[in-house]
Amino acid sequence: MRTAVITIAHGRHTHWAAQCAAMARARPGPDRRILVAIDDPYLASWAEHARAGVDVLEVEADGAGLPLARARNAGAARAIADGAELLVFLDVDCLPAPKLFDAYVAAATAEPDRLHCGPVTYLPPAPHGGYDLCALGDLDDPHPARPAPAPGELVRDDRHELFWSLSFAITADAWTRIGGFHEEYIGYGGEDTDFGQTAAAAGVGMCWVGGARAYHQHHEVESPPVRHLDAIVRNGRVFRRRWGWWPMRGWLDEFERLGLIAREADGDYAVRHRPRH
Repeated sequence: MRTAVITIAHGRHTHWAAQCAAMARARPGPDRRILVAIDDPYLASWAEHARAGVDVLEVEADGAGLPLARARNAGAARAIADGAELLVFLDVDCLPAPKLFDAYVAAATAEPDRLHCGPVTYLPPAPHGGYDLCALGDLDDPHPARPAPAPGELVRDDRHELFWSLSFAITADAWTRIGGFHEEYIGYGGEDTDFGQTAAAAGVGMCWVGGARAYHQHHEVESPPVRHLDAIVRNGRVFRRRWGWWPMRGWLDEFERLGLIAREADGDYAVRHRPRH
């Protein structure tokens, strides 16, 4: 099965370099690598000053935020045009285990009409000199909020609300049935949950692939992510209009508790205060 790995990125240059090093250890690796650089001249020039074999696409940022959905769709379109039969999406923060692609190919061959997600371990801060790629397996501790079958096991689980785009694989045929990510989502939040719901509506099930291990490189995060307040509320409205309910309720509830937003009589949220960064 001809495989393309698609990574979208804006910044995170150190993470990208580490992913490239981990990718070189994959056995077997993907047939094609596609980097979608979002408003990032350094990454856009990657093919000119780094190792060959990376197809680079450029996507401009939107005034409202990073067009993550549009960037993923652009990468998928290029991969399919180049003959890819299996699309593997891997966030720039994620390091693939050596057998990740092999596990995804096996799962997609057995279950071609499903979304395939692999367990992801969130790593501690990197030591001086970076992570020891040979020792990542010693840190294996997948995120507890998602199914994490053992290597070699598949778990069919159609709770599409658990879908995440950190690491997943899908056949080109199933991608076409779903229609890609909804591009009205701009900035942080919502597009993953929407994609899962669109997959469910298209009759594409889910499967968790124990052997497709990935390791999320540490970086600072905000909880709740107040710097993304406007995007989360805006994207939440898009989702509610399409599906009839609010996603990201944990974040919205916390924003409301902090007095940043308020629930209105029609069920919408109004932004009351924007903290300075």
